[in-house]
Amino acid sequence: MMMYSYDILYALTLLLFAVSLICSGLVKSRFNRYAKDRTYNGMTGAMAAERILRANGITDVTIVQASGTLTDNYNPSNRTLNLSEAVYGGQNVSAVAVAAHECGHAIQHAQSYPLLMLRKSLVPVCSIGSTGSYIALLLGILFSSSNLITLGAVLFSVIVLFNLITLPVEADASRRALVEVDRLGLLTDEEKVGGRKVLVAAGMTYFISLMTSIVQLLRLLSIANSRRR
Repeated sequence: MMMYSYDILYALTLLLFAVSLICSGLVKSRFNRYAKDRTYNGMTGAMAAERILRANGITDVTIVQASGTLTDNYNPSNRTLNLSEAVYGGQNVSAVAVAAHECGHAIQHAQSYPLLMLRKSLVPVCSIGSTGSYIALLLGILFSSSNLITLGAVLFSVIVLFNLITLPVEADASRRALVEVDRLGLLTDEEKVGGRKVLVAAGMTYFISLMTSIVQLLRLLSIANSRRR
């Protein structure tokens, strides 16, 4: 029965990995699709970000152009809004939508959105938990110690918690983004449809990350349980 359960978890892991690849491809596909739609007002991602931040009275956040593709993020530690090259200077629907989403995080920070604050506090803990869980797992398997494997599962559970909190944080940032885009008239009604599709596709990746981490945690617990037997 235990082997059967382990096989199911292993199959789920492979399935979620395949789905994550599909979602990643969908995000890129959606971004590229609506990157072809030039904004009616010629607004770039950086310009949209500046408008949104200013409209919300946020003056201590610096908009920075970052290298890479879809590497956009808001860093609450140094209050920087990091926009990839395609978003920073892109005069298209995708660029404005992604920039607005990152502004959503800046607004969350300015308003001390509880879940964002909690996620921020978990970052250093997750770093320790991630490294510690794999070390404990390897040592547990090497020395056939169910206790060490269980410790690895406990440490890994912090990552599951982080992903669980990330999901509503990202969803709320996208909601705020669409509200601001509509309130400030940054996109037309037709353009907002494309922007929403880009954000929905991106949001799916966080859901898959959560599901994957949960399955991995269950696998660790299954391994620990089998060692006890």
